Amino acid sequence: MGGRLIYLMGPSGSGKDTLIEAAREPLRARNCEIVRRVITRSAESVGEEAIEVSREEFEQRRANGDFALWWQANGLSYGIPACIDQWLAEGRDVLVNGSRGHLAEAQQHYPTLLPVLLTVKSEALRERLLRRGRENPAEIEARLHRNALFTADESIDDSQIRRLDNSGDLAGTVANLLKLLSLSAEPDRT
Repeated sequence: MGGRLIYLMGPSGSGKDTLIEAAREPLRARNCEIVRRVITRSAESVGEEAIEVSREEFEQRRANGDFALWWQANGLSYGIPACIDQWLAEGRDVLVNGSRGHLAEAQQHYPTLLPVLLTVKSEALRERLLRRGRENPAEIEARLHRNALFTADESIDDSQIRRLDNSGDLAGTVANLLKLLSLSAEPDRT
């Protein structure tokens, strides 16, 4: 039996990278690989173990078939290395930091993927954005507005996408992620 692709999504500042790092060892203990994305701008990968490349190198890698998935967002290019296919074939689960805008295409390539939407309450997001200091006040307000739209989006099918709240303490979110993955691995008895 093949492994599962766990497709983690969430708005900027929701804590995806922090969650991934905190869950790294417990996920490894469960035979789950965590993929390092390839990104075209180093400033975007602050806090994330990403592989930073130039636009030219990214395009060359894409043309060579080095990516299982790739997309563009906010003027950047993101790629998920093709090694995930081997890991999945070997029966290992694989967690990727994905894009909600690319979810439909990812599901076409990986129909059994488990989409996980990381959400965060606006108050917690504001505090995190202020603390990291990368955005000015207007950019923070824009991110808060996008987060509110993202979280309230009624087109999200909660029977298909698992929501994971990251507004509280990190240890609780890690525990809830592991619980969600365990429950999702159980056979459907309906």
